[in-house]
Amino acid sequence: MIAYIKGHIEIVGDDYIIIDNNGIGYLIYMPFSDIERLKNHKENVKINTYQYVREDSVGLFGFLSTEGLNMFKMLINVSGVGPKAALSILSSVSPQNLILAIIMGDDKTLCRAQGIGKKLAQRIILELKDKFKDYDLTLQDEKGNDYSEKDEGMEALAALMALGYTRQEAFSAIKQVDDGTLSIEEIVKKSLKFLMRG
Repeated sequence: MIAYIKGHIEIVGDDYIIIDNNGIGYLIYMPFSDIERLKNHKENVKINTYQYVREDSVGLFGFLSTEGLNMFKMLINVSGVGPKAALSILSSVSPQNLILAIIMGDDKTLCRAQGIGKKLAQRIILELKDKFKDYDLTLQDEKGNDYSEKDEGMEALAALMALGYTRQEAFSAIKQVDDGTLSIEEIVKKSLKFLMRG
C-alpha cells in the first residue's frame, strides 16, 4: 500500500495530477478543490494516497489533507459508494462540512455531488452518523466565520437546516443577521425573514 508520494507535479488534469517521483510518474485522482490548490504549485508536494485495488480496476487516489483521506476511506466503506462517487462528494464539499452534513442529516448537501442521488445520500448519512456522535465540530464558512457546536450560530444553523434549508442557505442568512449579540431564537427569526425576502 502506498501511504503518500512526494515529488514534483508534471501535469494537472481536471480530476487528476501526475507527480514525478525519482523518474516515475504517478497518476493520482484527486478532489477538485485539492487540484485547484495545486495548479500553480512550483515546489515538491506531499500527497496522501489510497491505493484502490479490485479485480477490474486499480487506482491511486490522493488528498492534500489526512482528513480528506480519512473521509474517503469512510465513504468507500459505505455500501454502493465507489471511489469515484467518494471523490465526487469530496470535490463538492470539504471534509469538515461533510461531517456536519452527516451529523445534521443534510442529504441535500451530499446530493450536490455528481452521481449522488437521494437514496445513496441517505444511506451514507445512516451508515456514518454514529461515527461522529462525539465529534468536536468547529465549522468555518467561506468568509472565515466560525461556528462551534456550543455556539448560538451553530444551533441556529441546525434549526434552519431542520426547517428544510441547505447548509449554505442557512450560512448565508446567518452571516447577514448575526452580529454576535443575538440569541438562538433571534438569529433564527431574523434569518428566516432574510431567507423569505430572498
